[in-house]
Amino acid sequence: MEYSLGLYEKAIPVGMSFPKMFDITRECGFDRFEISIDETDWRQERLDWSAEKQRELAVLSRAAEVPIRTMCLSGHRKWPFGSHDEATRKRSVEMMRKAIEFCVNAGISIIQLAGYDVYYEEGDEDTRAWFLENLTDAAYYAARWGVVLAFETMETPFMDTMKKTMAYVDKVGSPWLGVYPDIGNLKNAAVLYGHDVVDDLKLGAGHIFAIHLKETKPGLYRDMDFGDPTGHTEYVRCIRAGLEMGVRTFTGEFWHQKGTENYLEKISAASAFLRDKIETAGKELGI
Repeated sequence: MEYSLGLYEKAIPVGMSFPKMFDITRECGFDRFEISIDETDWRQERLDWSAEKQRELAVLSRAAEVPIRTMCLSGHRKWPFGSHDEATRKRSVEMMRKAIEFCVNAGISIIQLAGYDVYYEEGDEDTRAWFLENLTDAAYYAARWGVVLAFETMETPFMDTMKKTMAYVDKVGSPWLGVYPDIGNLKNAAVLYGHDVVDDLKLGAGHIFAIHLKETKPGLYRDMDFGDPTGHTEYVRCIRAGLEMGVRTFTGEFWHQKGTENYLEKISAASAFLRDKIETAGKELGI
């Protein structure tokens, strides 16, 4: 079975060069690197790099034989599409367009969008309307450049299930907008609302471009080790459903914990754990 397993940038300690991060990605058993554009100034600054510098990143990744095919664009948490503040909405659109152009230059094909109308504000009918308006604009811009936008299922009620996510995918109706679900977040939502996580995941059939693999438990959405006995993510069932729907791109989402000296061992262990789950799911399907 052919598939791609990516490493989330934040699993690596902050401050390393891209060539070093590519070496870690490859040597620890991952196929590709997922770049992060979050709320921090220094990651936001990447969007203002010259086109030449962005293209140089693609050259570096190819030389290391570690492609960057996905971007986690979580900066919209601070500057959301639906903000009540007009200046914030304007920045959210500018960031989205810069991210798409970055992907064109760096050879990245998928942007994972944070599914928030707002995060640090209270949502209402206005925030949802502005969110849809700016999302539609983003989908048109992505279509112009041939870059896929795909929602992450989040930890807030606005977009924590596949059903809620697909409602916006359907409203926009663009082939360039789909879903990049987080199965850990989906499991937490399934427990909260009392439905089956795989049934919910399957609502995205035909629109899922990649899947985030993450350990969670009720009320906790990050900073857990894969295989933690208190975790409840249903890896094999969800991955099997993804494979049945044609998904072949997966990313391990986890974070480097400050003070962790054995981070290389943890990254390698994550690769082994996730590959076992993916390949077990594939064997169950006979692929």
